[in-house]
Amino acid sequence: MGFNCGIVGLPNVGKSTLFNALTQTAAAQAANYPFCTIEPNVGRVAVPDGRLEVLAKLGKSAKILPTQLEFVDIAGLVRGASKGEGLGNQFLANIREVDAIAHVLRCFEDPDVTHVEGSIDPVRDAETVETELLLADLDSVEKRVMAAQKKAKGGDKEAKDLLAVLEPVLAALQAGRPARLAELDPSLKPALARQQLLSAKPVVYVCNVEEGAAASGNAQSKRVAEFAAKEGNVAVVISAAIEAEVAQLSDPAEQREFLASLGLAETGLARVIRAGYELLHLVTFFTVGPKEARAWTVRKGAKAPEAAGVIHTDFEKGFIRAETIAFDDFVACAGEAGAKEAGKMRLEGKEYVVQDGDVFHFLFNV
Repeated sequence: MGFNCGIVGLPNVGKSTLFNALTQTAAAQAANYPFCTIEPNVGRVAVPDGRLEVLAKLGKSAKILPTQLEFVDIAGLVRGASKGEGLGNQFLANIREVDAIAHVLRCFEDPDVTHVEGSIDPVRDAETVETELLLADLDSVEKRVMAAQKKAKGGDKEAKDLLAVLEPVLAALQAGRPARLAELDPSLKPALARQQLLSAKPVVYVCNVEEGAAASGNAQSKRVAEFAAKEGNVAVVISAAIEAEVAQLSDPAEQREFLASLGLAETGLARVIRAGYELLHLVTFFTVGPKEARAWTVRKGAKAPEAAGVIHTDFEKGFIRAETIAFDDFVACAGEAGAKEAGKMRLEGKEYVVQDGDVFHFLFNV
């Protein structure tokens, strides 16, 4: 399990270039004209996690299997998409299916690459896309509220429960605020997620800057960071051009050397993934053995049986307990045997909440 992230933005901001670089494929055609990505392209990439190599070495594992992240490259959006302009209807349908949004914003000047709005203003572009998502949600929620109110008058309990979620959301949308900023009781957040509202999706603003600004950003990316902070979102600075160059280097050592020469400690992919994990409240756990060392992803707050179910549904159904070692203890004790001897292996039951970095061995009975 990883998560599914839709790459969106106005035409010609670097979405497809970024997608190609992130997935190390040429599946999406990057070209200097709107709508070069007509159908959403999907690519899966390994989630970089340095802990996995450490565990594999200690466990003498034959294979290393990282968890994966899915990127969906979605057609460019234009003003009026909420009313079907451009490829609006298709865009909205595609974005409804993703867990999070990586909103690419153009933060670089290049006279050879046209901008659909005629000038460079990433905050304006962010507001354009957000407005289209908000308007589409407003139309949808208004209809749902009207239908639910009629049923609620007749005593329908489900309709009343739905109104408890949708009426605060409608108020937010009417005030020009996205659904994710609606004033809802925390207990209603899961119900909001089930509504599949576009403006409820968590957003990572990806500031695509020129190569020279990849390490520290530029004035435009700083404006985006301030805008994101006001909305409770995050902004990540990358250079799609650099990511494309890194993707051409198959040797990890060469990649590190190239990045270091530019003052970068890691790829943009790593930063986007970390931001996405934070937004979606995900954690990583591991399984380690002679055959393989493997990383898995589960939602923050998940209990041990749910984590077992990520590996196989039978593990969750027949869960007995989980032999658990914290990553730091696994490393400090030089592996599973040392951790057992030092008393660092714990037997956790069904109520145990998974912690990031846990190394598990699940015991189950089917």
